[in-house]
Amino acid sequence: MHKELPAAPLLRDASLGMDTAWRAIVRQYTPLVFAVCRRLGIGNADADDVCGSVWLKLMTNLDRIHEPEALPGWLRTVTRRECLQVLRHRQRQIPTDPALFREVVAPGFDADLHGRELRDTARHITAALPGRDRRLLSLLFGDPAKTYREISEILGIPIGSIGPSRARCLARARRTPAAAALNDLRSDQLAG
Repeated sequence: MHKELPAAPLLRDASLGMDTAWRAIVRQYTPLVFAVCRRLGIGNADADDVCGSVWLKLMTNLDRIHEPEALPGWLRTVTRRECLQVLRHRQRQIPTDPALFREVVAPGFDADLHGRELRDTARHITAALPGRDRRLLSLLFGDPAKTYREISEILGIPIGSIGPSRARCLARARRTPAAAALNDLRSDQLAG
């Protein structure tokens, strides 16, 4: 066990760049820093980070400590502030359970059937629309979708009229019998 050395000569020598004095300060006061961390519930790697921050702050403030015998109190205060910063940072983090990311959820047995029904309904809705609406929808929602400039060139309409034409086309699609049946099905599913 090391004999506790007075803080004044250690701080003076450390501020003059004496490595042995700095190592003595760290060795002598590290238990104090870790005790404050434990008291505030900070452990392991976070406590090591806090300890490193405390020593960095001490190193940059060596010349500002006018009462060397108050060093333990100064270290407690700085350590407490660093610990509180770690705790605030923890509150902003979103905890995750790694097991959730490993678990693969298989789609329900009827997912494929449901997807097929939706595609069939979309085909029925599209088939009920006039030819110009079908053409516009295929250009807008095809794979890959065309840009408004390309659609303008293909259909021979101004770019500024594509958005309103699209809105009218989708409104007509919503009024088709297939879309009405789909809405009824969704309402039943939500109610049940």
